[in-house]
Amino acid sequence: MSIVVNGVALAPPVDPRVSLLDHLREALHLTGTKKGCNQGACGACTVLADGERILSCLALAVQYDGRAITTIEGLAEGDTLHPLQSAFIEHDGFQCGYCTPGQICSAIGMAAEAARGVPSHVTTDLTGAVMLTREEVQERMSGNLCRCGAHNGIIDAIRHTVAAEVAA
Repeated sequence: MSIVVNGVALAPPVDPRVSLLDHLREALHLTGTKKGCNQGACGACTVLADGERILSCLALAVQYDGRAITTIEGLAEGDTLHPLQSAFIEHDGFQCGYCTPGQICSAIGMAAEAARGVPSHVTTDLTGAVMLTREEVQERMSGNLCRCGAHNGIIDAIRHTVAAEVAA
């Protein structure tokens, strides 16, 4: 049994009751993923599982045996930031930075959903390509909370980077 975290196969926790969040932070020392509410309501713990966004506080690590988990630490390539990480800097998409890792992982998962044509509550055309308008991005990112007021910068960074990728 192994969980692939940021491209490296690692042993799952011995205790099957350990959340994926706690395993990442405490056993693997990947502290970029944050513990916010620990109830799945804030999105600070969002990571990617096989490219799909999940709330790691609500997932047991053993559930992800054989699956690929990507955390904020796994997005950069060496010293080169992921384009969305750079956009967060360029658009002032953070103040305290606590929600930033979850926001970025969620936005990457959201872009993949949109690219597959998965509609949201505000999607008007269910037969065509999903257009990531400001309203569409806000709806899709509503599960990730920012408490310090960087919301506009977050949406701008996502639209500048991710929306451009989906439209291409």
